[in-house]
Amino acid sequence: MSKPTLVILAAGMGSRYGGLKQMDTFTPEGDTIIDFSLYDAIQAAFGKVVFIIRKSFESEFKAIFNKKLAGKVEVEYVFQELNNVPEKYRNPERVKPWGTGHALLMTKDVIKENFAIINADDFYSRQAFEVIAKHLKNVAKDSYEFSMVAYSLKNTVSDNGYVSRGECTVDKNGFLTDVTERLRIEKVNGGLESEDENGKMIPIGENTTVSMNFWGFTPKCFEFGEELFLDFLEKNRENLKAEFYLPLIVNQMLETKKASVKVLESDSKWFGVTYSDDKEKTQKEIGKLKENGVYPKNLWN
Repeated sequence: MSKPTLVILAAGMGSRYGGLKQMDTFTPEGDTIIDFSLYDAIQAAFGKVVFIIRKSFESEFKAIFNKKLAGKVEVEYVFQELNNVPEKYRNPERVKPWGTGHALLMTKDVIKENFAIINADDFYSRQAFEVIAKHLKNVAKDSYEFSMVAYSLKNTVSDNGYVSRGECTVDKNGFLTDVTERLRIEKVNGGLESEDENGKMIPIGENTTVSMNFWGFTPKCFEFGEELFLDFLEKNRENLKAEFYLPLIVNQMLETKKASVKVLESDSKWFGVTYSDDKEKTQKEIGKLKENGVYPKNLWN
C-alpha cells in the first residue's frame, strides 16, 4: 500500500485567538503546534503533506515550513479563498473562510491516496497518528471505509472559554452513526455544558465521544461533498457567517449507507490554542514532552 497523506487545515483566521495561531511559536526553538503533528506523522510513515492555507500569508507560511520539511516528506499547498465558490454565491461583505468541509474540497486535485486530515492548532499525540496511519495503510483506495480518531470530551476542553466539538454517536461495533457539531461547549460550575439547537445550555457528559477533526479518508470521500456544498451555498446565500463543516459531509456519507466510519479510540489528552490564554498551558505541556524525551530538543536537525 502507498504511504498515506496528511492534510492540515491551516486557512483559519484565529478570531478568538487574536492572530494566526498556525504560525505562532510555543518553544524556545521556535516550534509551532503544526511542527509536532508533522514530526509525529513522519514518524508514523506518512509520505506527503498537503497544507490548506490562504494566499494572504503564503510567503510567510512557506518560509517557516519548506526548509524544515525539505528532504523529509513531499509537500503541496492548496488555497481556500472566499472566491473558491461559484460566482453567484460570492459576497464582498463576507470575511470568514467557508469552513472545514469547503477546505477539504480544495484538496481534490492533489490527493490520489488515502489520507488523514487534522486542524493546524490541535496537538493530537504520537499515538493518534500511529493508530490512523495503520488503519489507512490497510484500506483500499477505492474503499468507502473511512475512519476517525475519537477523544473523550473531558480531554479536549479549554479552561479559558468555550470550544466547538463534534459530538459522536457510536454503535456497538465501533462505527460512527452520527456526528453533531456542537459550536459551544464550556466548563460551568465544575461540569460541562453544551448549547443546544435552541440556544439553551444543557449538561453534557464528560466522557462523551467527540471528534477533533482527525479524520481518515480514501479519495472516495470527494464523491459526497461537492453537491452537498452547492446545496449549502444555495440555502445560505444571505448568511455571511455560515460555515460548511466537515461533519456535514460525514453525515451525508453515513446517510447514504454507502460509507462507514470506523471510530479509532485515543486516550490522549488534547491540548491546543483556541484562546490566547491557552498558550501558556500549551507551552508547559510541550516543554514537559521535550524534557521527558518524547520529542528531541530540535525537531528538524
